[in-house]
Amino acid sequence: MPLTRRRFVTTTSAALLAPGIARADTITDDAGRAVRVAPNAKRVFPAGPPAEILIYSLAPELLIGWSRARQPDDCTYLLPDICARPEVGRLTGRGNTANLESVIALKPDLILDVGSTTETYISVANRTQDQTGIPYALLDGRFLSLPASYQKLGRLIGWESAGSDFSGYCKRTVDAITNRIASVPMEKRPRVYAARGPRGLITGLGGSINVETIELVARNVASENKGGLANVSIEQVLLWNPDVIVTIDRDFAASVRSDPAWASVKAVRDGRVHLSPKAPFGWVDFPPSANRLIGLWWLGKILYPDKFPEDIRVLTRDFYTMFYHRTPNDAQIDRVLAGRD
Repeated sequence: MPLTRRRFVTTTSAALLAPGIARADTITDDAGRAVRVAPNAKRVFPAGPPAEILIYSLAPELLIGWSRARQPDDCTYLLPDICARPEVGRLTGRGNTANLESVIALKPDLILDVGSTTETYISVANRTQDQTGIPYALLDGRFLSLPASYQKLGRLIGWESAGSDFSGYCKRTVDAITNRIASVPMEKRPRVYAARGPRGLITGLGGSINVETIELVARNVASENKGGLANVSIEQVLLWNPDVIVTIDRDFAASVRSDPAWASVKAVRDGRVHLSPKAPFGWVDFPPSANRLIGLWWLGKILYPDKFPEDIRVLTRDFYTMFYHRTPNDAQIDRVLAGRD
């Protein structure tokens, strides 16, 4: 299943050298909007972090910059020249910091947003496109929409062949993992608590984009309430009594085993508190984009070790080679798997 860097470079180069393919002048994005294609795009502006990961993975040289400047440690796992590109802010989500004047000054051929397709985001897309004249595509950011998102982005920028490769990888990954656990009834799947924050008392409610991959392979203990991220009490966690805790916070992972408030939680008693890898992007969350594909393998291995004999180190190397365009060495993989930056 994994696509080697050599094959990836070959297929991508073939796509770039192939004769022009007849295309419609517009395609319909995931909000039902007609967006003008930019088949010879040279510069793409990401509206937020999920979009920048999609652009970087498919066509890194087209990424204008990052919503926030990447840290030096990130550049260990990314193409150095692309990683060093400037901070350009974000148009959507919390803390949007870009304004239309700055976006226009960057002269993008396309603005890409990946995430919610609700009326709020449609309004932002329409207003930005109308005021700047720059095509603005809004793609569904849900995890299971990744195959279609890569296909559409490939069509928008004229990278159809590479888009199909990435789309196929996404579909094969999800199919392989979900088929592997299909025989496990929902009531017998592990009950997982997703802990965020230094105290571990922020979690994703049912249907939250932050826990999509967890809910794909296990039971989210917070699923009875629907929504996004929420603050909870330790008393509530004790009532849930999860079998497994997955956290993105290193401080919480380091302290929870010796914290008397958590001592009676089954996951803590059984030593099943797992710190999610996060370099250069989180494997389970933060941000919710294609980076979660390797995290799905990781979740499969920690939740169903008998069903996933694959070497996570090999899977990591292959994924990073294809999606981040750099092949990590053994020491770098060790660092990633330990949850360090």
